[in-house]
Amino acid sequence: MPHETKDAFHAALAPEDRAICDRLRAAIDDGLPEAESKVRHAHPVWFLNHNPIVGYSRLKDCVRLMFWSGQGFATPGLTPTGTFKAAELRIRDVADLDAAPLTDWLAEARKVQWDYANIVKRKGRLERLR
Repeated sequence: MPHETKDAFHAALAPEDRAICDRLRAAIDDGLPEAESKVRHAHPVWFLNHNPIVGYSRLKDCVRLMFWSGQGFATPGLTPTGTFKAAELRIRDVADLDAAPLTDWLAEARKVQWDYANIVKRKGRLERLR
């Protein structure tokens, strides 16, 4: 059953995964205080001006942190994913989560954005936001 809130998403996690997601949630809320957050497709996602910026989800063997425009970030450590501009970090243990690059990625997420909010209207074509 899909989770309707971030709290419900977190409550359904195993303790090890909850520790990772709690740390991610706090870092994202601190790094992007102006972002609107909600559960989208059963996972927590943060938006700036209705554009998805960052989110995380539980996969079979890890927690995936995803930045929708992460392929354009200068800070290393993210792996390209999908067919657009997204990049991810797969986290298996809370000790693997390094605060320094996470802080940098969140700062870059504000500056480097592709317009996912209008991708359907543009028939699958992404445009860089300025």
